[in-house]
Amino acid sequence: MNRKFITLEGLEGAGKSTQTAEIADYLRGKGLEVYITQEPGGTQLGEKIRQWLLDPEHRISEMTELLLFYAARVQHIEQQIKPALQEGRWVVCDRFIDSSYAYQGGGRGIPLDYIEKLNRLSVSITPDLTLLLDIKPKHIWQRIDIDNRDRFERENTAFFQRVRNSYLQCAGDNPERIRIIDAEQSIAQVAQTIIEQLEPLIEAP
Repeated sequence: MNRKFITLEGLEGAGKSTQTAEIADYLRGKGLEVYITQEPGGTQLGEKIRQWLLDPEHRISEMTELLLFYAARVQHIEQQIKPALQEGRWVVCDRFIDSSYAYQGGGRGIPLDYIEKLNRLSVSITPDLTLLLDIKPKHIWQRIDIDNRDRFERENTAFFQRVRNSYLQCAGDNPERIRIIDAEQSIAQVAQTIIEQLEPLIEAP
């Protein structure tokens, strides 16, 4: 059964939501069934956790933040992602495990082996393809709503540089799965670059 699990990663303002919609439109145009989702979120529990994590009024410790993300992720996998794949649908998810390595590992400084242990204990699925939409941190502020920033969007440039460095390290460590996409191009150019990465998956058995 040709169904795949695709994830999108990147900094705030990289265009993940836009390209998730572009990917879904493209795949549906090929006659494929598609399920779009996001992290944290995708389930009732996940959406409640998302509200807590993004609320700038909440002060959350680094480890609490990590564990909340994984609580939402496990529920998401078991309740939504795995069932959708079992039904033969392509799943396109805005953020997944690499966000934890980048944000809680690179950004917050949590040892990566802690995150790896959580993955081994709780994450039962690996994406077939991860698209890393790469932008420089200086471009974030031109792309987000400055007046309505969430808890992560309020971080400084140094934080986002650490996150980006960690993402690029993840890509270097997993070249067979993660593709770096220059997201400083136009929306149409980014979409075309992504399509070129999707075509081999569509043609695969």
